[in-house]
Amino acid sequence: MNQIDKTKPVLVTGATGYVAGWLVKKLLEKGITVHAAVRNPQKQEKLQHLNQLAAKSSGSIKYFKSDLLQEGSYAEAMAGCELVYHTASPFVTDVNDPQKDLIDPAVKGTQNVLETANNTPSVKRVVVTSSCAAIYTDAIDCQNAPGGVLTEEVWNTTSSLNYQPYAYSKTLAEKKAWEINKAQARWDLVTINPSLVLGPPLNPQSVTSESFNILRQLGDGTMKMGAPKIGIGLVDVRDVAEAHYNAGFKPTAKGRYITSGHNTNFLELGTTLLPKYGKKFPLPKKALPKWLLMLVGPMTNKLFTRKFIRNNVNHAWAADHSKIKEELDIEFTPLKVTMEDTFQTLVDEKILQPK
Repeated sequence: MNQIDKTKPVLVTGATGYVAGWLVKKLLEKGITVHAAVRNPQKQEKLQHLNQLAAKSSGSIKYFKSDLLQEGSYAEAMAGCELVYHTASPFVTDVNDPQKDLIDPAVKGTQNVLETANNTPSVKRVVVTSSCAAIYTDAIDCQNAPGGVLTEEVWNTTSSLNYQPYAYSKTLAEKKAWEINKAQARWDLVTINPSLVLGPPLNPQSVTSESFNILRQLGDGTMKMGAPKIGIGLVDVRDVAEAHYNAGFKPTAKGRYITSGHNTNFLELGTTLLPKYGKKFPLPKKALPKWLLMLVGPMTNKLFTRKFIRNNVNHAWAADHSKIKEELDIEFTPLKVTMEDTFQTLVDEKILQPK
């Protein structure tokens, strides 16, 4: 049970990322010195939003060049830190070489950061950004979980290098983290396991990221004939940042935390937007039948294989988030607020144009 000294610097890996941005904001507002590990500290345009946050808050930010695949490259950034947030991991679903593009950076990156923690005597706690993808692959997996609901006890056993390799990468990376943690006794490990993260990005450039694809398709007419009822969990990026912050500084935080506000599906995400945006955007109003998806899905989107459609469409997604509510005091943002705030960002950035 480690108490973290807020006068010491805190390391955030992948600091330019979507979730990391909101976490860095929170740390800076609390007057903390953030050691931001980034791929290229020279790329000022990538750091602009973080510099602006630092200028407006009582904390300060220092940048360190680091690389997930380079051993020891986090040593300088970690020196003197009691708390480490490891948020850096590739989030892409369309890859040519899953081993090279997903598995290696996720697993070796985690190993790199945690072995550096082993060699850095000041470190007391590491918070790793894992994912609900380390708990399940497809919505149908919820039915096979005890009581039909995902909990922190459940691990993903159905993904592989060839099927849903992103989920496989998150599973292997988190397992590696626990293995390294259990082999020592100085620092404790907490993992945050978010479902699909939405909400406004602090860095407008990140609206091109994978997280926003579903929203773009809801608003650009791709799904105007109907949206597939693909069961998913959804959580607001601001709640995920809050979860990370509390996981770092609450001495009693321990183990894994499912970080998911809502059990939902693609159609519900679309219909939530109808009251505010339905007149101007071709949002879906009904469910697309599963048989039709089986027919055209594989032709329209290479991720929509028949197996994926079979295992996710018309299957409810359900996870228990009571642990994080009780232990980390997380109150989840209403679905409508998250959806409208995110959709508005896409409109403001001209990624979606009203018809």
